[in-house]
Amino acid sequence: MPVKRFKPTSPGIRQMTVSTFDEITEKKPMKALTGPNPQSGGRNRQGRMTSRHRGGAHKRQLRVVDFKRSHDGVPARVVSIQYDPNRSARIALLAYLDGKKSYILAPAGLQPGDRVESGPGSDIRPGNAMELGQMPVGTQVHCIELVPGKGAQMARSAGSSAQLMAKENGMALLRLPSGEQRLVRLNCRATVGQVGNLDHENISLGKAGRSRWLGRRPHVRGVAMNPVDHPHGGGEGKSPIGRPSPVTPWGQPTLGKKTRKRRKPSSRYIVKGRK
Repeated sequence: MPVKRFKPTSPGIRQMTVSTFDEITEKKPMKALTGPNPQSGGRNRQGRMTSRHRGGAHKRQLRVVDFKRSHDGVPARVVSIQYDPNRSARIALLAYLDGKKSYILAPAGLQPGDRVESGPGSDIRPGNAMELGQMPVGTQVHCIELVPGKGAQMARSAGSSAQLMAKENGMALLRLPSGEQRLVRLNCRATVGQVGNLDHENISLGKAGRSRWLGRRPHVRGVAMNPVDHPHGGGEGKSPIGRPSPVTPWGQPTLGKKTRKRRKPSSRYIVKGRK
């Protein structure tokens, strides 16, 4: 899928590129599979800001995507490929033979009219979902579970995929897009293939306003502030931060300072780190 460029008639569109949306076959989502998507603006349930530089995004509707793929033994037909404003990947509308309909992440190469299925005995074809133990070594997968039955948690963004490296002692060794090698249980599910919309990484926003449409508010450097606003502020001209290591606006060490108190329980399954 190529990207589209424009004539540089203004500074805002000089570097801007957009998707051509060639693979989109239906514009309006299925109403029964959509829902409200309220915005938090970076605030938690108490109304306190816990994530900075968020807010002001364009209003969107949530598309209910089936990340569990637990409708086994019933083949489905791909009805259409649609745009989802909430993620970088495209979504595919499936119509099962028993009448059920659902959305899945559209893998690369999936076309309307194709047949997909899930569960034991499924073919190793893009879009089919099954347990890692039922896949041959070397298979490219995405939408990978970490806990059986919980739903896909890894390799869900546009163009991402993991490779099944080995199977041993009830565990599968996966090489993730970051380069990390991790053990996952063989009874965890994954979907065959690579997530579509491969050219998403080549898209350039081009102007600040397009970031605001996505809900990203401006991020001001601390050295550009006054001392009353940030520990890095003050000084004449472009002055250094004036302390051994950078800190947050509240004085906590940052940029390399390890602040995690304990390792995550799943960290013991990491064979090789991404760094």
